[in-house]
Amino acid sequence: MNKNVRKVIASFAALVMAGAALLPCGCAKKQQLVIYNWGDYIAEDTVAKFEAKYPQYDVVYRTFETNETMYPNLQNGYDVIIPSEYMVCRLIEEDWIQPLDWNKLPNVTKYMDPMFKSVTYTDNAEISGQVLDYAVPYLYCTVGLVYDANKITLPEDTTDPAVIWDVLFNTESQNSIGMYDSMRESIGAALNYLGYSINSMNEAELQEALDLLIKQKSALHPSYGVDNLKDKVAAGELAASIAWSGDHIVMLDRIEELGKTDIDLQFVLPEGSNWSVDMMCVPTNCKNYDGAMDFINFMYDPEIAYENCDYVGYSTPNTAAKDMLDPEVSGNKYYYPDAEVFSTLEVYFTSDALEEKYTELWNTVKASA
Repeated sequence: MNKNVRKVIASFAALVMAGAALLPCGCAKKQQLVIYNWGDYIAEDTVAKFEAKYPQYDVVYRTFETNETMYPNLQNGYDVIIPSEYMVCRLIEEDWIQPLDWNKLPNVTKYMDPMFKSVTYTDNAEISGQVLDYAVPYLYCTVGLVYDANKITLPEDTTDPAVIWDVLFNTESQNSIGMYDSMRESIGAALNYLGYSINSMNEAELQEALDLLIKQKSALHPSYGVDNLKDKVAAGELAASIAWSGDHIVMLDRIEELGKTDIDLQFVLPEGSNWSVDMMCVPTNCKNYDGAMDFINFMYDPEIAYENCDYVGYSTPNTAAKDMLDPEVSGNKYYYPDAEVFSTLEVYFTSDALEEKYTELWNTVKASA
């Protein structure tokens, strides 16, 4: 080989090696940040905006449908998870999540609605008092009934659970109702309909709820699911469904997009039903704690919080974001209950015994013919 050619090749190789040596300084390897959230529960461009503001992170975004399907996957290693408050309480007890560094969450300190400091998150006072050490409210909602008022008539302004939930248990609703494939919501609706607490551990009451749900399944043939129910309601395939309040807003948007002018979709909240708050927290096996703090704080930027609330439809705990909402939304007592309405609702409680019993009941319902 010609000496001059060898010199050129050697010089080129040296340049390549020098450039590679500079890469760690000029182009540092990104840190992976793994987020585990509910499906359809974040604005489409939120992750991209976060990565633009924090270019050191590469977000891996994964989803689940219920708290119960999330729980067995925690060993997979996530940096931020967003379970509901009753699951947060369980995770605290089981040491699945770790304390947050509030010094790294200035947006949360500034904009979180103070009411979340006084919420009773569980009947265990010690655990309830620790919730905000481990978790930050992301979005919240109530559980009620959505129904097409052109097909179903309910008394005006009724809050009677026996009247409202009867739509889901009356044989006239055969093949036209939706039920969440989620044990707490579905068992809770049955208990509420029967006049019992949605946290009941009374054997006779639970048996009555079980019998009701099995009868509903065999006689009414409900559609089970979570995200798929929104599309079925919006398309007019279902006349009524159990629904989180945020899903009602999403359904209204989809009905408008589909041009379904023949659907008059209403949402009603039964007394004694559930209100719940989904919360951002950090598992003990998290690999990127600082990234998790940056993500949680970013989600409390008022503009980001507003965009997520507006896109998802659920209620925001961010006071500045709430002020940006249409008054028809922020003033709706079903989406943003006042103290009087809150006093009639329950959060889900949790314990090993309750989780075991409710899982047993729901598995029995799902296995029934």
